Amino acid sequence: MDKYKIDSHKLMYHVSRVNQWLNGEDVYPVYVEIGLNGGCNHKCVFCAFDYLDKNTDILDENIAKKLLVELSKKGIKSVLYSGEGEPLLHDKANEIIAFTKQNKIDAALSTNGVLLDEVAANDLLPNLTWIRVSLNAGTKEAYSEIHGTVPWDLEKVMKNLEYAVKLKKDKNYACTIGVQFLLLQNNIKELVPLVKILKNIGVDYLAIKPYSQHPLSENKMENDISSAEMAILENDLKQYSENRFDVILRAHAINNIKEEKTYDRCYGLSFITHVAASGNIYPCNTFVGNEQYAYGNIYQEGFEEIWAGEKRKNVVNKISKEFGLKVCRKSCRMDEINRYLWELKNPDSHTNFI
Repeated sequence: MDKYKIDSHKLMYHVSRVNQWLNGEDVYPVYVEIGLNGGCNHKCVFCAFDYLDKNTDILDENIAKKLLVELSKKGIKSVLYSGEGEPLLHDKANEIIAFTKQNKIDAALSTNGVLLDEVAANDLLPNLTWIRVSLNAGTKEAYSEIHGTVPWDLEKVMKNLEYAVKLKKDKNYACTIGVQFLLLQNNIKELVPLVKILKNIGVDYLAIKPYSQHPLSENKMENDISSAEMAILENDLKQYSENRFDVILRAHAINNIKEEKTYDRCYGLSFITHVAASGNIYPCNTFVGNEQYAYGNIYQEGFEEIWAGEKRKNVVNKISKEFGLKVCRKSCRMDEINRYLWELKNPDSHTNFI
């Protein structure tokens, strides 16, 4: 059972904001993703942002803190530090994340885990709701090839996870420590060995998601894993799930990636947004780097001014009329949200028969 709802959505817990949106009000997001750093210490074969210059943008600490104060005042509930590069390459990442919690915003971190050493873990765990480490192989040879790095980085990540798990238990921190595995044609055999290692370490979960092609990405990867392969994989993984360790095969995301979208407009853009390390605010990560779809820039304007501005409304309409969901990313983070919102906006005639 996916108790974290990683393969679903959580908008049903934000009824008042959804009702405001249904009544035609212009609501502020529930969730914001922030890129702290445009660079990365890995060169993953599946990287969605391989079309960007990875060595330029670093979000200024003071600008980031000013943004967080605004987000808190506007009722934003959570921030994920992820973005275009590796967040922990930012030398003030720990301080910015602590400041997030101080402003009563839930903070989370997506990282490759190499820099999640003892110092970082001690700073971060008290201030995070969850950490998710991207880990896409169980052997050092495959890890090196898939992550585009040196083989011994895998040992660093495993050591860092071991320490983080121990620290969490010793200090009784609430932070959930998870791992995400991106399912590719060439790493499916790595999954069971990795599951065994992670269960032994004691992380809270391993989430397995399908590869989804970014519209602007230069890599073109096939991920045609058959239903029979998926059934075998699901059966193999069942034996490793227990109360203290969940293996979450994202079946909805895997199935939806092969289907046509059930909605023709991205309603989720009202509830989520992406702040790049450059300071540009984009509708979501599909548009990062494509400046014609930027709402504005936080170095030049405040978040409230940008969100309430005409440019954002024009960009959202432009996406609906010109970009089109057919060329959008399949099974993206907002897919389940959009399915839910579309049904709310377009109920059938039997909805009163509950």
